[in-house]
Amino acid sequence: MVENYKTIEVRTTRHTELVDITPRIRRLITESGISEGICVLYVPHTTAALLINENADPTVVQDIASKLEKMVPWEGNYLHPEGNSAAHIKASLLQTSQVILVEGGKLLLGTWQGVFFCEFDGPRQREVFVKLISS
Repeated sequence: MVENYKTIEVRTTRHTELVDITPRIRRLITESGISEGICVLYVPHTTAALLINENADPTVVQDIASKLEKMVPWEGNYLHPEGNSAAHIKASLLQTSQVILVEGGKLLLGTWQGVFFCEFDGPRQREVFVKLISS
């Protein structure tokens, strides 16, 4: 079993931002030479998350970000003294990790799917840990 561990650096420029990191993950898989296995993604941040959703039409992630803001507005009656409770809650509603199968050296995503890094407390410099495991 071959294992590779990489880090994707993500610099966000807005308070809330969904960044398509699919091409960067695909590049890591190609560079690794892994043909079959799994790709494990993990975000080590409490105010960020990972999302798999449509990446063909950018209005989909704009709608997701907008609805999350309506569900959990930045300004609210929160107790957390740092002032970023909304970011923690939004990250908790999504996931901090994703596991995607790799077949034929490619991510097994649906035709319209992509992987997004979700920033809820930006702008910031962030990381996504990528573990590629060959079967």
